[in-house]
Amino acid sequence: MKPLIRLLWLMWALVAGACAASSDLPELADVLEANPSLQRVLDHCKEDSLKYRAAEFLLENLPYHYSYEGEALDNYLKLYELHGQGTMYPEDVLDSIKRAYGPFRLETLTKRSDIYADPDYLIDNIEWAFKVWREQPWGKNVSFEDFCEYILPYRVGNERLEPWRKEVYERYNPLLDSIRGLPEAEDPLFVSQVLLDSLQDTRVYFTSLFSFGPHPGPRVTEWRSGNCQTLTGLQLYVFRAVGLPCSEEFMMVRGNANVDHYWNGVFDREGNVWHTSVLYDTPVPQDPEQMWDPKGKVYRRTFSVNRKVVEEMGVGVGERYPSFRYPCFKDVTAAYAGRLNHGIHVPADSLYRSPSRKKPVYLCVARYLDWEPVAWSRTVGRGGVSFRDVEGGVVFRLATYDAGELHPLCDPFLLDRDTGELRFFPSGGKLTEVTLLHKYELYFEPFVTRMVQGVFEGSNDPHFRQKDTLFCISAFPERLWNVAVVEKRGRKYRYLRYYGPAESHCNVAEVAFYEQETDTVPLKGRVIGTPGASDDKHECTNVFDGDPYTSFDYAQPSGGWAGLDLGKPHAVRKIVFTPRNGDNFIRTDDEYELFYCDRGSWVSAGVAHPSSDSLLYQVPQGSLLYLKDHTRGKDERIFEYTDGKQRFW
Repeated sequence: MKPLIRLLWLMWALVAGACAASSDLPELADVLEANPSLQRVLDHCKEDSLKYRAAEFLLENLPYHYSYEGEALDNYLKLYELHGQGTMYPEDVLDSIKRAYGPFRLETLTKRSDIYADPDYLIDNIEWAFKVWREQPWGKNVSFEDFCEYILPYRVGNERLEPWRKEVYERYNPLLDSIRGLPEAEDPLFVSQVLLDSLQDTRVYFTSLFSFGPHPGPRVTEWRSGNCQTLTGLQLYVFRAVGLPCSEEFMMVRGNANVDHYWNGVFDREGNVWHTSVLYDTPVPQDPEQMWDPKGKVYRRTFSVNRKVVEEMGVGVGERYPSFRYPCFKDVTAAYAGRLNHGIHVPADSLYRSPSRKKPVYLCVARYLDWEPVAWSRTVGRGGVSFRDVEGGVVFRLATYDAGELHPLCDPFLLDRDTGELRFFPSGGKLTEVTLLHKYELYFEPFVTRMVQGVFEGSNDPHFRQKDTLFCISAFPERLWNVAVVEKRGRKYRYLRYYGPAESHCNVAEVAFYEQETDTVPLKGRVIGTPGASDDKHECTNVFDGDPYTSFDYAQPSGGWAGLDLGKPHAVRKIVFTPRNGDNFIRTDDEYELFYCDRGSWVSAGVAHPSSDSLLYQVPQGSLLYLKDHTRGKDERIFEYTDGKQRFW
């Protein structure tokens, strides 16, 4: 295939997501043949050997990057602009923009390969990148290789190309004037800390609701709105504008969730990378080993394509899984896993079949009811399949990729985070009964844990100066409706309340007091409590409205309570309470379906419409499970049932 035809075909495959017929990667000569005007970039830089090498680096990697363009893009970007004003919830922003402009459809936009980028735009980018690299005292401790990958790039994602370096430089470079003359300013890590302190002085507005479109581009430095990837871009723009190397670190799938995850890496004078994010509570860069998330695999985004990976995979572009077709990233798992870094070996007798030695085998992590490849390897003769540099505490499975589909190769298995041992979730076990209380890990429901050490109190004094403790919550509630039996017999109280523990904002969704344990109708009274909620949707009256999905969120972290004035004293023998929650407990009358993993497939254990806050099922013992709510919501995750409880992975 002629170089120009090959390049254009590969470009089309990149932009359209199609399967090109060749795994060859275009060279610089191919790029220049496809767009001769790019020669102007090289000509401009020919008098400076480093600039010339940087120009070559950019041009030869243009085919792996593209922009989205179209009229609908401007309407989409208004989401970030409006949310960044901090006056509306993201759901309201989404509704407002949708009403004004209609629903956004990504397919109405067109993709434009960077091979058609304006040569003057690339020249200006090169000049600004070299200016800040060479003029800043810390630049002397940034290698040319790190400069090319983490300062020089003109884009951070798939945003529309527009000039940004001069404006961002002039806004943020003065923040470093006070330290520029210090000896410590020769260390990029020291300067990064100073700049992070300034970045975190201004609030960011996180939401994942706008992640269905392109990256918003350099205006994110003004709007400061978006998800973790968008806000990673915020730091990339600012750091690169002032000559500080900064990277995007990511997990293709977060080890214990269904989504990808992004954060930033900043560099010290030796080229070591420290992790940070404008979303962190503290701006202090941290050693990668201190990152607590279960990770599985971690990668660092590069502007250049990883030619070594493409060559080692040894198959054509259409035979590689999409995320590995043009890998502009490198594996940095070992740095993040540290002492918990493991190798994986899955023996041949654990595989459903013997895969071809000529094709990659993928290490996959669960994403909802699918599996997403996060690494690749090859079979090792009859000995099975091995992978290097993997962190545990994550459930994996192996698969091959053929004809556009993944084909499971073994049962799912857990890699033990400490020992590196594999524990398989078997197929075909004997049936056992399971009781299900929720469909998602309660760890991701921070409101649930906020009830621990909360107390229910009774008094005949409206100010609760004399009071009795009726019940203290010693462990976080595991179900929607939690029942507490009051041991104080014979005592009667006119005033009853729930008093939230310190730093909990008195988060509670529902409380009901009963005169007898057998009663089904709760005591009624006038709602009392601390005035002042975080907003008008989270008043203390929600605690007694009978709706477990409305809640109290006291404006202050401590001292909040919600209660009832019964009008006259009553005995209290039972309390039923619901934590503030994200609607992931079992909901009455929703349609649920439980799946278990069997020989590579998700098999239905049946559909149910619960009449209470629990579900009963019969499933194969030891199998990997997944509970889907067909009625509402998307927070669901794989789990196992062990020791009478759900354990999510």
